[in-house]
Amino acid sequence: MKEKGLGNYDDLTDHIENLSARFDALSDSIKTAEKRMVEVQTLQQHIKNYRSTRQIYIEYRKSGYSKKFFEEHRQEITIHKAAKQAFDELQITKLPSMQSLYEEFHQLAVQKKKDYAEYRQIRKEKEELLIAKRTVETILNIDRQKEQEKEQEKEEKKNFR
Repeated sequence: MKEKGLGNYDDLTDHIENLSARFDALSDSIKTAEKRMVEVQTLQQHIKNYRSTRQIYIEYRKSGYSKKFFEEHRQEITIHKAAKQAFDELQITKLPSMQSLYEEFHQLAVQKKKDYAEYRQIRKEKEELLIAKRTVETILNIDRQKEQEKEQEKEEKKNFR
């Protein structure tokens, strides 16, 4: 406890609470980054699909939406329509560049790696301090003291009635 600059039990519990809050914030940050990374990868794939099938779709439109043309190019047209539908659902009117998506993904990956390193460190420190807290509680019989205080409060409430 002294290594961490914690002089008493209250400092220990406060420090553990602070670590828990930071731990939860990092966990949320990591989850948010992972979710956005999946979204970016999906968007990249839709853009690739859209671009690779765009010319076929243009020809399909020029053919007057011919059933014969559609049957010959069913897979490409279906992929193209799925990409367009995804853009509509995401309310994208102008496609982002692949470079900007790559950079965003890279930044998210770097931030996630940094957050995860801190997350592991805080988890380890928190576990060590929780063990120390249990040890201190055992030595000082804090659990019994808390129970006795609660019993005294109950008795006092009964006496006031």
